[in-house]
Parts: sequence; C-alpha cells; structure tokens
Amino acid sequence: MKLNKIKKYIIDSFNSNKNIRWWILSCIIIIYITTLYIDFMPITRTYRLGDIADRDIKAPGDFLVVDKEATEKNRKMAAGNVPVVYDFDSALSAKLIQQVHTAYREIRNDLTSGKFNSLNLATDTQQEPLSERSLKIKKEFERKIGFPVPQSIFIILEKHNFSEDIENAVIGILSKILDNGVVADKDSLLKEIDKGIILRNIETKDEIITYEFNSLYGIEDAKSKVKTVGKPLLKDLPLGKRDLVTYFVMQLIQPNITLNRNETEERIKSAVAEMASVLYRVKAGEMLLREGEKVSEVQLIKLKALMDQVRYKRISAAIIGASMIMLCLLVITYIINIKNDKDMIGDHNKKLLFLASVVVMSFLLAEVSSFLSRSLTMNELFSIRATSVQLSIPVTSGAMLICLFLSLETAVACAVIIAVCTAMVFQNRFEILVFFLLSGIMAAYWMQNCRERKVFIKSGLKLGLFNILLTTIITIYNAEFSWITMMWNGVFAFLGGMVTGVATAGLTPLVEVTFNFSTDIKLLELASLDQPVLRRLMIEAPGTYHHSVIVGSMVEAAASEIGANPLLAKVCGYYHDIGKLNKPQYFIENQSDGINKHDKLSPSMSSLILVAHVKDGIEMAKKYNLGKEIADTISQHHGTSLIRFFYDKAKQQKGESTVKISDFRYPGPKPQTKEAGLVMLADVTESASRTLENPTPARIQGLVQNLMNNVFSDGQLDNCELTLKDLHNIAKSFNTILNGIHHHRIEYPETTVSGIGKGKNGSTDKQQPKQTQDQENTSKESGSGHLKRLGLS
Repeated sequence: MKLNKIKKYIIDSFNSNKNIRWWILSCIIIIYITTLYIDFMPITRTYRLGDIADRDIKAPGDFLVVDKEATEKNRKMAAGNVPVVYDFDSALSAKLIQQVHTAYREIRNDLTSGKFNSLNLATDTQQEPLSERSLKIKKEFERKIGFPVPQSIFIILEKHNFSEDIENAVIGILSKILDNGVVADKDSLLKEIDKGIILRNIETKDEIITYEFNSLYGIEDAKSKVKTVGKPLLKDLPLGKRDLVTYFVMQLIQPNITLNRNETEERIKSAVAEMASVLYRVKAGEMLLREGEKVSEVQLIKLKALMDQVRYKRISAAIIGASMIMLCLLVITYIINIKNDKDMIGDHNKKLLFLASVVVMSFLLAEVSSFLSRSLTMNELFSIRATSVQLSIPVTSGAMLICLFLSLETAVACAVIIAVCTAMVFQNRFEILVFFLLSGIMAAYWMQNCRERKVFIKSGLKLGLFNILLTTIITIYNAEFSWITMMWNGVFAFLGGMVTGVATAGLTPLVEVTFNFSTDIKLLELASLDQPVLRRLMIEAPGTYHHSVIVGSMVEAAASEIGANPLLAKVCGYYHDIGKLNKPQYFIENQSDGINKHDKLSPSMSSLILVAHVKDGIEMAKKYNLGKEIADTISQHHGTSLIRFFYDKAKQQKGESTVKISDFRYPGPKPQTKEAGLVMLADVTESASRTLENPTPARIQGLVQNLMNNVFSDGQLDNCELTLKDLHNIAKSFNTILNGIHHHRIEYPETTVSGIGKGKNGSTDKQQPKQTQDQENTSKESGSGHLKRLGLS
C-alpha cells in the first residue's frame, strides 16, 4: 500500500511539474548532438594501403598535411640526442672531511679533559669485552663518525689515542678519491659515452657537457683504489694504522655524482615539444587519388588529413547549426501542434515523454541504419548501393505509433521532425528528407481508426507500394535512369514499408505497457462481453450488468454525435459500475427479492456504501489492467454529485442543522473528458428512466431534459468541455435510445403474457402496480396448459 502511494506521488509530481518538458527538450538535443558527433565522418570512402581507387579525389581547398611518421621519427631522434643529466655534489667531500675532523678532534678533547676518567679504566688490548669507559668512548665516536666501528678496530684506535696522523691520512685519501669523482652506477654512465653527459653542480648550478668520464670511479672501484691512492700517505704509518686508515676511508666513500632522472625527462619532453611537425602543403585542386590507381602510403596520409579537416569543420559549425535547427523545430512544433492539443490534455508530461522517446528512437534507428548500410555495401555486392538500402529504414514507424496513440495532427508534426533528423544523419540529402517526410505522413494517415491487428499489415503494404512510387519519382528527379538502380530502390522501399508495419505492430504492446496507453485494439478487446470482469458482473450483479450495457450503448451513440471517441465511451460505459461487485445486493437494480438492505441502515452508512463503489471500481480497474482512461472515468462518473435520497432521509431523521451535505457527496473529481461526462449523463438518465410509470416519448424527453439540466446546473460538467450544442445532441441521442428501450408493445389476448410483460418496464426496485398484479392472479387461475413457473426460479 505504501509503495502504491509512493508510485502515485511520483507519477503526480512528474505530470504536474512544468519544468519536466524543458528537461525532455534538453535530453533530446543532447542525444541528437551526440549522435551527430559520432556520425560526422567525411563523405569519402575509407581506403587502405594497396586498395584500388574507385573514383578521382581532388583537394577541395588548400590544407596542410602532417607527416606523422616523419614527425615521430624526428622527435625520437631529438629525444635520443638529449644528454643525460648527472648531479655533482661538490660539497660532499667537505662535509665528510668535516665529519671526520670533528669526530677525532672532539674525542681527543674529551680524553684530554678527563671526561671519561670517572669510569672504569681497566682495558685490554686483546679481544675481550671492553670496559665501561671504552664502551662509552666507542658509542660516542660512532655517533660522531656516522657508522659502527668493529671492536678490533676501535681497540687499535683507542690504543693510539685517536692520533692526528690517522685522522689526516683518512682525510687526505678521502679527499683525493672524492675529488676524482665517484658515480653510483658506472655501467649506466658508460652507455652515454657517445653523446656525453651534462654534469651539473648542485651548489653553483653550473653545467658542463663532458665525454671524459672513464676516469670516474664506481663505488667498488673507489674502495679498491684506497690503498693505491693513499700509498704516499700510508707509507710512513705502522701496519696497524694503515689497516685502520683503509677501513675508515672505505666506510666513508659515497657517490658524489648521481643520475637526475626527473631533470633528464623534462629536458627530453622539452626537446620533443620544440620539434615542429613535418608539414607539406596541398594546393586546392590537387589530385589526391585517381580512379584505378593503387593507394600509396603518401596518398593515405593526404586522405586522412582531408578527413580530419572535414571532421573539424563539421564539428565546429555543422553540429551547432544542426542543434539550433532541431531546437527550433521542437519548440515551434510544441507551441503550434502539441501544447494545446486536446489529445494531450491529461498526463501532458507523460505524453510528451512518449513523443520524445519516439523521436529519439527514430533518429537513433537512422544512425544505426546509416552505419550498417555503408558497411554492407562496402564491396558493392550485386551493385547494391548504400542509398538503396537506406530506403528500407523503418523510421516512419514513429509517425504510425504517434497517430495510433494520439492523433493524426500530432503525428504529421512529428513526421516533419523525424524526416529532418534523418536527412541530417544522411549528410543533409534532399531526397531523403522528401522520401521520409511524405512516407511518414502517409504512414500516419493509414493508421487512423486502427481497430484490428491486420491493419498494421495493410498499412505496411500500402506504404510499401507508395514508397515504390515515391522513390521512382525521386530517382527521375535525380536524373538517374539506371534500371538496376531503380529496381533496387523500389525493392528496398517496398521492404521498408512492410517492415514499418511489422515494427509498429511489435512496438504497440510495449508502448501500451510502458506508458499505460490504450489503443482502439485494446478497447475492442475490453468491449467484448466475455471479459472476466463483465462475466462476473453478469452473474453476480445482473441488474448492474444490464444497466451498464445500456449505458455503453447510449454513450457510444452520443459520442458519435459530438465528435468524442465512441469506442472509448462505450467501454467506459460497460465498466463504470464494476465497483458494485463487492456489495451487489446494496444496489436496487440487483435486489430481485424485493428486500432493500438500506432499510436497516442509517442514511450516512448507506451513503458510505454507495460512495465506496467508486473506489472499489478503481481498484478493480487496476487489478484487471483496464487502463487509465477507464479507471479515470470510473472515478469521475458521479463527479461530486449529491446522494439526495439519503441526504433528505438524514435531514428528516436528525434535522437539517445536524447533517453535513459534504458527507452525502461523491468525492469526485468531476468529469475531465467528454467520454466521462457522457457516462455521467447516461448513468443518471438510464437509471431514472426505469422509474417512469408510462414511459411515453414526451415523458422520456422531459426526464432527460430535467436530469441533464440538473447535472449542468450542479457544475458537474464544468471540466469536460461539453458545449450546449453537445448537450442538445446528447439529449436527442439519449431520447432515441430510451424510446427504443421503453417502446410500447402490442397487447396480445393471452392475459398471462400481457400481465407478465408489464412489470414496471423490468424495474426491480418498485412494487408492481395493482392492475399488473390482478392480471397475474388471473393468469394463475386460468387453464393449466400454460407454463406457470417459466422464469420464476
């Protein structure tokens, strides 16, 4: 129940929001622009290397051709010629020397100042655990020097009291190696020997291009060169100190020349960007391709450049123009043909969405068909051209659908839009515009008053024959007198008409379900008295069934007189009282035993039961999928009229001041369509006509006139567009039918037959007059040869 309320709220919000139509318009334009953007390709055929040209192609104007391969080759060459950038850290040597100097000097100062004297002085020159004092000195020295020192090395270092000669030797050797240059990855460096490298000083930002980098050390090379480079400094030192110095230098060596990848890539990008494209100019009129010539690589480059030029121009100008044309067409069509169209009254936004869906479907179908036709005829199989295949596109099925569900006028207006859209998809071809415009108009025309499924096939056949005539005229107009071309055009045009009929037949049920529309075909199916709900009505509420059938006949005849939809009116008349199925015995036409259940109920309760049949009818209409038009008529066929009998009865029982008139009115709404108004009038007049004692034509005419005046004066017909002229014609039609129903018959001599035949005109809600009862009594007393119990049980 909650979901139904949410659904109803969404539907009502959609239909009542005036901004929806602008969203629909925007969506159509966006989809159309997208379709054109995808489709905007040059008219020229796509060639491949080695293909044979089927026609001459000349340059329509001057344009530049970009040789992408040559340009790419030059850019790769420019990128390959950019030297790799290496950063030289000139400050690293000074930083490491300062680190060594600081570590040795501060430790010596600490030893001199006695900083470590308070600790245990016991030490051993052997490989035994260090004393607390030595451990403290070791940790402090390692922190300052920047790397761990093995115990054996530290013992020797401590033994020599961190002498300055060791410090000086380490600094001297380290300076020489770093000044020579240490590179992190020498193998990668050697690959650049042909073009050199850019050596950039990090500190000064100075750059030099050098090719002499064989003498530079790698990390391992530098470590292996320590003894060789430090030989002059190590020769005067004892062996123990030499090993000490060698170890410290090897630990301190770091690369001061490193690859700068980011800077190298930036310079490569800059060099590539500076490399201009390789261009050469094509002059207007230059022959790009000759018929029968084999397509070369250079010709392919020129053709692609021409395609790019055409594509750019069309995207920048034609798409904008096409979208503006489409916008004008849609707005003008809406203002002139759709905005105030009587067929668009009620659910305006939903019907607008349906029209938009049909238009979008049509030009998407044209787009897909355009692509397929070009693909299928690429090899010119059987001399079939793409223009011939395009005549079979069933875009005119859109006009058929619109005529089927709305009106011919709306369908013709939309056929213009569909034809223009299709012509734009096919490169603004005039013959395509004329063909699909005339074909769409005639397709809509032949779909009027479609009440049988076979009408789709008949309309498709007629449309196919008309398309043959149309394409023949267009072929002559284009001065194409080839019999083969005319034959294929006729074949595909005829197929297009047949496919259009079949496609419309297939789409119709889908549209009915999606948009909850009702076609005449569906209404004819509902008009069958074998429908489940009508069969229930006939069995469970025969009086209501008989009343509904008569109302259906009355409104059908009246609708024909005033220009309403007779079929819709008749079906609405059949189903307007189906809500009485829930409580049939509470309605007098179904009380065959003469017992009126309302006699034991209060007037207010009786009023609630009568009003409930409207709501119950709406629920049953949804249950049996009767359609929105019928459900709306059920809700509107009593409008907001007053249940006067029970209202007067309540006033007599409780007093006029204590009774609210609103409690005895139907909830409405008032009739919104001519068909709903007809059902209201027919319902009132048919029911009242049963109460006439002697239903002569004059009495029937007076009854109809008074009842219709009362309904009109009560304002129940304010929203259904029935004019006084319409009411006059309706009254005449009702009089004719009611006179036919209540006409007098010949008085036959058999008293039994005549007596039985005058029971208040078949009414079951009144007691029979005394004369009729006397006749029945007489018939019972007469001879025994008559069927006395016929029809009694």
